[in-house]
Amino acid sequence: MAKSAPKPVLDEIDRRILEALQVDGGLSNLELAERVGLSPSACSRRVQALEDQRVVVGRVTLVDRSKVGLSLTAIIQIAMDRHTPERFASFEKKVRACPEVQACYLVAGQDADYLLKVVLPDMDHYQEFLLSKITRIEGVSGVRSSFVMRSVIDTTVLPLGHL
Repeated sequence: MAKSAPKPVLDEIDRRILEALQVDGGLSNLELAERVGLSPSACSRRVQALEDQRVVVGRVTLVDRSKVGLSLTAIIQIAMDRHTPERFASFEKKVRACPEVQACYLVAGQDADYLLKVVLPDMDHYQEFLLSKITRIEGVSGVRSSFVMRSVIDTTVLPLGHL
């Protein structure tokens, strides 16, 4: 088994930097430095160190799904016919190629092997996605879908109070 990299040691300033960047990844270094109480050069070094340690793995722009016509969110439970590393690897490779899939989790403790979160324009597109992509993946033996009626919490911000 491969040895995992040591866990980075993060202090209160690192936590404040991470919290600020999670809320607004587009902050300038000057704005970030002011929010966390550092000089711009010290702040830049801290952010660079967080990136070098792979604590910060990227910055994204969040898009309102409804404003771009993606009003249907589905949670799909997938059952596989065999539980082999090859079967799982093949499924995961195919799912990674589907831009509709926002999240894919290998799970335990229920009848499903995978949970997918997908976003689509409407039910017609969902049916096409299911029939032309998901059910055509070798090894998929069962599919159960649930549809989101209203999003109560949908965030990318991680809780960092334990740091």
